Amino acid sequence: MHVSRLYVNALRHPLGLDHPKPSLGWSLAGSNERAQSQSAYRIIVTLSPDSVGQETSVVWDSGIVSSRRQFGIVYAGVPLRSRQRYQWKVQVWDNQGRMTESEPDWWEMGLLQPEDWSAKWIESAAGETEDNRLAMPMIRHEFATSPNVTRARAYISGLGQYELRLNGSKVGDDVLEPGWTHYDRTCLYKVYDITALLSEKRQAIGVLLGNGFYHVESGGRYAKYERSFGRPKCIVQVEIDYADGSRDIIGSDAGWQASAGPITFSAVYGGEDYDARLAQTGWDEPKDSAVSAGHWTGAVESTAPLGALKWDNSIPLKAMRKYEPVQVTRLAPDRYVFDFGVNFSGWVGLALRGKSGARVKLTPAELLNEDGTVNQKWTGTPCEWHYTTSGEGTEQWQPRFSYSGFRYVQVDGAYWTDQSDAADAAMDSAIPALLKLEGLMIYPEIEAAGSFECSEDLLNRTHQIINQAILSNTKSVFTDCPHREKFGWLEQVHLMGPALAYNYSLEPLLCKVMDDIRDAQLESGMVPTTAPEFVVFQPPWDMFRHSVPWGAAYILNGWLLYTRYGNSQVLSDHYEGMKKYVEYLVGHADGFIIKDGLGDWYDVGEEGPGFCQNTPIALPETAMFYHIVDVLRQIAELLEQREDATRLASLGSQIKTAYREAFYDPETKRYTTGSQAAHAMSLALGLTDDDDRDAVLRHLVDDIVARGYHTNAGDVAYRYVLLALSRNDRNDLIARMASKTDHPSYGYQIVNGATSLTEAWDGPTVGKSQNHFMLGHIEEWFYRDLAGIDYAFDSSAEAFHYVVKPYLGESYGYANAAVRKDLGELKLSWERDARGEVRLDITVPVNGTATLCVPAPSPEALTESGQSVAAAQGVAFERYEDGCAVLALGSGTYQFAIGLAD
Repeated sequence: MHVSRLYVNALRHPLGLDHPKPSLGWSLAGSNERAQSQSAYRIIVTLSPDSVGQETSVVWDSGIVSSRRQFGIVYAGVPLRSRQRYQWKVQVWDNQGRMTESEPDWWEMGLLQPEDWSAKWIESAAGETEDNRLAMPMIRHEFATSPNVTRARAYISGLGQYELRLNGSKVGDDVLEPGWTHYDRTCLYKVYDITALLSEKRQAIGVLLGNGFYHVESGGRYAKYERSFGRPKCIVQVEIDYADGSRDIIGSDAGWQASAGPITFSAVYGGEDYDARLAQTGWDEPKDSAVSAGHWTGAVESTAPLGALKWDNSIPLKAMRKYEPVQVTRLAPDRYVFDFGVNFSGWVGLALRGKSGARVKLTPAELLNEDGTVNQKWTGTPCEWHYTTSGEGTEQWQPRFSYSGFRYVQVDGAYWTDQSDAADAAMDSAIPALLKLEGLMIYPEIEAAGSFECSEDLLNRTHQIINQAILSNTKSVFTDCPHREKFGWLEQVHLMGPALAYNYSLEPLLCKVMDDIRDAQLESGMVPTTAPEFVVFQPPWDMFRHSVPWGAAYILNGWLLYTRYGNSQVLSDHYEGMKKYVEYLVGHADGFIIKDGLGDWYDVGEEGPGFCQNTPIALPETAMFYHIVDVLRQIAELLEQREDATRLASLGSQIKTAYREAFYDPETKRYTTGSQAAHAMSLALGLTDDDDRDAVLRHLVDDIVARGYHTNAGDVAYRYVLLALSRNDRNDLIARMASKTDHPSYGYQIVNGATSLTEAWDGPTVGKSQNHFMLGHIEEWFYRDLAGIDYAFDSSAEAFHYVVKPYLGESYGYANAAVRKDLGELKLSWERDARGEVRLDITVPVNGTATLCVPAPSPEALTESGQSVAAAQGVAFERYEDGCAVLALGSGTYQFAIGLAD
């Protein structure tokens, strides 16, 4: 057993951490030895990289702690200091008393106190462009450094977004920074290590600013809404440390200089315009001529935003994938449509040549019109990127502050060529030559936590389009769509939460969601449907603001962070806010029934996707009310809030009684309209009495069969349809539903050309957004049921326990899956041979335990590595029930064979 990686607040060596008591953890790996677990750990934190383990520099030594816990261990040493880098390591002992020690790692603190900031917020005094739009400002400053620099840091927040430059180059490869927030409550800053970027004597720092969500204007283009928290501004603090122990601090103030830049228009919805004729060569390099040659004035000290400055602990966004066009269609001499073959979110990169002043328009879209032009009907129109040429050879460009979701890009005002002689001729032509157009997909640099594949191609393609939509909508918030709204609608966070956690290491981003919700929560306790809340829905549309299945994310996302990541700190930090939300709902309810909201949004009905059609809105609203009360009760018990737990148990009972009286007919054993949503949510959320479960399940199954093995549930209830079926041993029915290719189904989307999951079940034909992940609930079933892997943090053991029960349906030949690669990977694969015998291989990670439930005709039909299960090391036979052998496994790799019945 050895330690493979160290984590601080679920991040690898974070730079700029501002939490006073960070959470420490590590992943473990091992050899082929079975049943290995951690029995104890010791954490040592020091100040100096050269003094790890020396008592003189130790700031915390946990001592030897007998525990299997390997994450969520809160730092308990001396108070942490601003700017300080801390070195740390962990020693772990296995269950045989053998000790192993990690390699040292580090984290570095940011600026912990407001007084640590000596810099001022500044903005440009430059006015609007000739068409009354605000040109994006450039900020610059030169400063000198002394010899023997040992460390240099840049602390920066630029609102709404920024690009940091130093000595002529971009600092890092992050984009669209910082993350967006409710700026009146929180503004995020980043920290960059710029030590290696400094020149010998003189430095020049530059900042490009964009509007982002801080300043939203249409400028004649599409905008979901228009709102401003203020003009674009920034605060920059550069700190230089020298070998003699001295430090220079260079802070933004009125002595810095500003100019209108070449980005003449920037909008988070409407696009971005760049005029290369206005670019100022060398503006971010250390030479005085850059100032005199441009139109530079003194920067203006600005009023600080209302929000507190906090370090951005979300995962940085980058251009993670590159797409080349798969087809180029010429519609006119200067009009082309580029097809990238897949729907994604991001922007384009281009290269062109032409005379000065040529204006090229690029229009992104998900769909095409019948005449081959791009169609922005469902994504907001117009959204455009414009580039005006400088006429100085081959020019390359990509937007900086405006992204969109698209598959196609229409180019107007240029001709496409890959011939160099034709490109040269463009310098004498009125129409420039477009030499390159590539698509750049933007999402966080997240670790893959899982993988899935099975023998059914349709399911693999479903898995692919769901993940394409997940990544397209994962920015600093989980957006609903990457074009029309870009809002953090909250229902998808908890409904798709398990699917997200199976696929990606998202703990830091899920923690940011909790902070965004706290910032959005009203004094009344209401949690809005979006966080950050940029648009406030007013009556009569306020059902879009206070629907319970959306606000429930505050409690259910917190619970997900605990069960899937073992993060109990987030529950403590947000417990009072969660209680306040439930108290609000108690006051909002009428006899414990929530009567308004959105219900099962986007269910399937004759009126098309949108408002709930099949189920009274009060049922899913009240079902979710009961669910979050029950989960909050469990949180209260975990946090030893016993009086709260007792009150919440009583409240849950009252809601359940009222729910039954309002919606259930004991004679017919049906809920209200008999919809799939009504029966599934009642079953899955524990609202159905045990004596009635079989009858209610039968109604649900009968409805699905009567509809040709289709669901008619929507955004909220479909997850519970799958849960109700899988928990009641009807995975066969889910398998049949997942194989369908007619409407409504995932297969219908695929055969009709979807390359990412669409907003509506029939998205490719009905329209709407072509890039939404809210209906991707089958992804959870792929991992949890088909592959068979479920897991949760076991608080009594202080470690993860896995429950593995694969669905070995005869329609599938094999399935492979892996989960929690960041913690210590659990892998499972099973395959059926031509005779029908099944081989099942499973690797349980070090420090983990698993309960394996294997369908087998008898206990004797099951072997491990060619021998009886009773003789296998690390395997304990527990029981045989319902046709399954139930085994307890320690860590290690096992090879099971399931023979046929005699």
